[in-house]
Amino acid sequence: LFIRVGRKGTPMATLGITDLRAGLGVNIKGRDCVILEAQHVKPGKGNTYVRTKYRDIRTGRVNEENFQQSAKFESVNMQTREMQYLYNDGDLYYFMDNDTYEQIEVGLDMIGDNAKWLKENDACLLNYANGVLYAVQPPMFIEVEIIETDPGFKGDTVQGGSKPATVETGALVQIPMYLNVGEIIKVDTRDGKFVGRV
Repeated sequence: LFIRVGRKGTPMATLGITDLRAGLGVNIKGRDCVILEAQHVKPGKGNTYVRTKYRDIRTGRVNEENFQQSAKFESVNMQTREMQYLYNDGDLYYFMDNDTYEQIEVGLDMIGDNAKWLKENDACLLNYANGVLYAVQPPMFIEVEIIETDPGFKGDTVQGGSKPATVETGALVQIPMYLNVGEIIKVDTRDGKFVGRV
């Protein structure tokens, strides 16, 4: 189903430590990885080095490592596909390419915490490195129905307090006191914050 890109065909670029930045795909010790953080350090004495945090794409494990100025890396072909989230049957989540109608299934372990922001029919971004899926990103903002929360009161609009609410995707969101079950709200999936009433 997944085709490896760039291994035997086009040669991959060689990168130095100055090229490392968050979101970049590189091969580290024979493993395809995506850089999460790259902090360039210039000590008073000695050579510049870079402090990195990176995720092994195959295992999902996050590592921290420092690389000296002489380190070289092979770039990894990064791709993003927009796909429509269809449904899940427990641990498997199904997505469809709207151009080709190809459907794929993705395990919950791959999606992780982002599963709570997946709403049926929403467009998501699937991230690939050398043809291997490594992350699923929900839309930046979603509109969801409140399915469970304490009743609100009209007078609460002035107080500016908040209360927990469960939305239709199963996520827990802090919402203003005056909102009630059945109302639709907009949520920022990056931090889980309430944006507004729809």
